[in-house]
Amino acid sequence: MWHFANDRPIYTQLVEQIQLKILSGEYKPGEKLPSIRDLSAEAAVNPNTLQRAFGELEQKGLVYTQRTAGRFISEDQEKITSLRRQYAKKSVLQFVSQMQSLGYSTNEIIALVTEIMEEENK
Repeated sequence: MWHFANDRPIYTQLVEQIQLKILSGEYKPGEKLPSIRDLSAEAAVNPNTLQRAFGELEQKGLVYTQRTAGRFISEDQEKITSLRRQYAKKSVLQFVSQMQSLGYSTNEIIALVTEIMEEENK
């Protein structure tokens, strides 16, 4: 399912959403991606917008093109693992910053996260 906000360009949101699908394992290394036409219809975006997003994903090394066969997810597991860690670190730092702005200390944040995770796992 594709969700787009009005505050940022669609192609950057496409890059983020496809990247997340790769980093989460929803799109597997070596897997063939749907065609531009099919994916743009599914996401309800202009094919040129999706083409631009794929170009950026290729620059990041997450996607590669085989001329006659289409686009595929990178098989470079090291690259995927590294980007996944970077994404996680950025998310954690944003979360910690928000919690600190609410007045929580590092120890309080850790305790709160632990408590909430234990509640969720019951």
